[in-house]
Amino acid sequence: MASDRRRYPARPVLGVGALIFRRGKILLVERGKAPLKGWWSLPGGALEAGETIKDGLLREVLEETGLEVKPVRLATVFERIIHDAKGRTEYHYVLIDYICRVTGGSASASSDVASLAWAGPGDLRKYKLTEGTLPVILEAFRRRRAQ
Repeated sequence: MASDRRRYPARPVLGVGALIFRRGKILLVERGKAPLKGWWSLPGGALEAGETIKDGLLREVLEETGLEVKPVRLATVFERIIHDAKGRTEYHYVLIDYICRVTGGSASASSDVASLAWAGPGDLRKYKLTEGTLPVILEAFRRRRAQ
């Protein structure tokens, strides 16, 4: 789906995201394109028509990070609504985030990602995280500690 079709949508766009952990840290990506250029978030993006949620998740993670992953469990479902200066809905995403395990590949920024970072819980506030991302990550860290 072209990014311009995502602006001022008639309906919300369905997206997927991956919470990928390694040695007590989570993988963050810095967005390299509008609307969130320069902001950090989880790897992921919009589903394409005819694509399953799982296939979209695998494709987006591979495109953005070079990693092959396996979804382990659902982490959360939430909305991200971005309004323009006039208060109109410029972007509206429904996001489905999964805890994922790396099964192959090598981490490197690609696609619409400017850079990657592995961040521990104490590092997260150093990043300009997209709205709603910090609570999702902190909850995933909390659940991992509780296991």
